[in-house]
Amino acid sequence: MTILDVRLRRIELLKKDYVETLQGFQNAQFQRGHPVDTRDIGTQLSTFRQTIDNIDAALIHMLAERFRCTDQVGLLKAKYQLPAVDKEREQRQYERLTRLAEEANLDPGFVEKLMEFVISEVVQRHRQIAAVEEAASHSPAEGFPRN
Repeated sequence: MTILDVRLRRIELLKKDYVETLQGFQNAQFQRGHPVDTRDIGTQLSTFRQTIDNIDAALIHMLAERFRCTDQVGLLKAKYQLPAVDKEREQRQYERLTRLAEEANLDPGFVEKLMEFVISEVVQRHRQIAAVEEAASHSPAEGFPRN
């Protein structure tokens, strides 16, 4: 099982935790006309916040994994002197992610803004990797193994 598989499994468990928490809220009968026990609200807020914290942790780990993968793409692009930006790939990604956002009832505009930010960071990292690779290929220590 790869690290990615483990992280994807963790996300599935977090999703299950969220769904169970949401069902708990629905079962608590917060509809109009039902009395609300304020002690119960604190417990439920705490449960939701723990779920949010878990989801945030999963997002950070998934972003880290994503950047590890895109850095490898950057190394390949640098090695073969390919451009840092692939507009066709980006367009396909935006289209795919828009569909996923719609399926998940998430605002596609939000997803597009988020991915624009992530992709701009990826492109910047690719350019940095290319610059390092270019500098290393012209270093006087050429012929010595690089780490």
